[in-house]
Amino acid sequence: MNNHLKVVFTVVMLAFILSACDSREENRRENVLEQKADRMEEKADMTRDRGEAAADRIEKRDPGLTDSPSIDRAAEATRKSTERSADQMEEQADRIREQK
Repeated sequence: MNNHLKVVFTVVMLAFILSACDSREENRRENVLEQKADRMEEKADMTRDRGEAAADRIEKRDPGLTDSPSIDRAAEATRKSTERSADQMEEQADRIREQK
């Protein structure tokens, strides 16, 4: 009976060790995914900032002498386009996080 307990104990310990190895590997994988998602969100923020700066530059081209709806439309289109791109990047970051 004593040998039987040793075998059971050894099997349990091996299972525990193997599960611990999987946990470390899983943690590493999750960290990589989290970092990737963070970078994607940072990229989305930069895209928004650049889009806003581009729209501001477009608006500054307006000489102010007349109402310039075409300049306003161009600036707004730039904002919407970059916002849409940034939203897509954030959605991609969310999908990456869901893989964890």
